[in-house]
Amino acid sequence: MIKAVIFDMDGVLIEAKDWHYEALNRALRLFGFEISRYAHLSTYDGLPTSRKLEMLSIESDLPRALHSFINEMKQQYTMEMVHTQCKPTFAHELALSTLKAQGYKLAVASNSIRSTVVTMMEKSNLAGYLDLMLSNEDVRKAKPDPEIYLSAMSALGFTAEECLIVEDNDNGVKAALASGGHLLRVKDVHEVSLDNILAKIQEINHG
Repeated sequence: MIKAVIFDMDGVLIEAKDWHYEALNRALRLFGFEISRYAHLSTYDGLPTSRKLEMLSIESDLPRALHSFINEMKQQYTMEMVHTQCKPTFAHELALSTLKAQGYKLAVASNSIRSTVVTMMEKSNLAGYLDLMLSNEDVRKAKPDPEIYLSAMSALGFTAEECLIVEDNDNGVKAALASGGHLLRVKDVHEVSLDNILAKIQEINHG
């Protein structure tokens, strides 16, 4: 029986993929570097910024000495967009408030840094429904490693069998499957609805 629902954040609860993409490119362009949209969607999507920069150093000779400055600028640019563009979504508030009222434990497990996770959840009015928020600062290995999902399950006090994970990108899906939890894969934030989540829970519980 499913007792907890663990959500990825970017592309699942928040339409933030483009914010991260634009913020990182804005920081990279200061030094003449850029990630193409194709590379972003096929390779980089869902990875922490530090990992993306490491990959750029290997593939495009981005000097490693620039990593911390670019990372810092990227986070600043992201937060600018969060503060101006992150707003509550009725469908997500309905989903989380109803699941909460039905007794499910709810968590967010994101490859973003903690301040981004907390701010996005507060700005979207979802923080109050969550029992737990995990960021890439709470684990040693980010997704696609399953550590963040295993940590969430452990903190909530449930087995993998009792948890449903909602994910959208390949790196997150790999992490979810490796954790042993049940997976609801969505294409975008619009597929994250109360009906879709409850239908998946019913399918698992009665399957």
